[in-house]
Amino acid sequence: MKYLEAIGKYFIMIWEVFKKPTKWRIMKTLILKEVDELVFGAMGIIIFISFFIGGVVTIQTALNLTNPLLPKSLIGFAARQSVILEFAPTFTSIIMAGKVGSYITSSIGTMRVTEQIDALEVMGINSLNYLVFPKIVAIMLYPFAVAISMFVGILGGWVAAVFGGFAPSGDFIQGLQMDFNSYHVTYALIKSVVFAFVIATVPSFHGFYMTGGALEVGKASTTSFVWTSVVIIIVNYILTQLLLG
Repeated sequence: MKYLEAIGKYFIMIWEVFKKPTKWRIMKTLILKEVDELVFGAMGIIIFISFFIGGVVTIQTALNLTNPLLPKSLIGFAARQSVILEFAPTFTSIIMAGKVGSYITSSIGTMRVTEQIDALEVMGINSLNYLVFPKIVAIMLYPFAVAISMFVGILGGWVAAVFGGFAPSGDFIQGLQMDFNSYHVTYALIKSVVFAFVIATVPSFHGFYMTGGALEVGKASTTSFVWTSVVIIIVNYILTQLLLG
């Protein structure tokens, strides 16, 4: 029953976010601030992880293709499919849940502990719209980060294949072009939009409704990361079944 209550409370929170909007003059500044902190601030770790994930996928694929009759182009094909379909949208989202999600929970939770949220409500401001809506809008740029992650991941795979001696550059690029289906990119970007909404709202929920002091802020950040990751994995399964099944 506790979980059902939390789920209902979450959807009520989503409804409240879009009620009684804050003035656009103020909201614009908040959105630009969140874009800088949530998206551009995470680009460094996304690029770093994507490059090496692409390299690892390529190396593992090459080491498992031991049959000399199999063409080397399959290494590029497997790297492309793995990065575009799963690693770029899903693995990156788990990382974002840790970095961005913890930041969202701790920042909102600290405002709850220091009674800043109570002060907003006393002034007649819709605190959920003021705090959560800018984060939702800002993180809708997340598919842009996923697209960069795809490119960097495949680049990392190419570097690992060529400089590691696993496949010539021409064969790897031929594998990248083999049976390419542009819908797979669309599928990945659709997933990333849904994941972005989850990353913005689930940590906000844990931060906004937390109780206690500074210690509870840390606990809420950990809990929000766990539940954001769980929701991302479940949503990933459902979307894969709907869009590719």
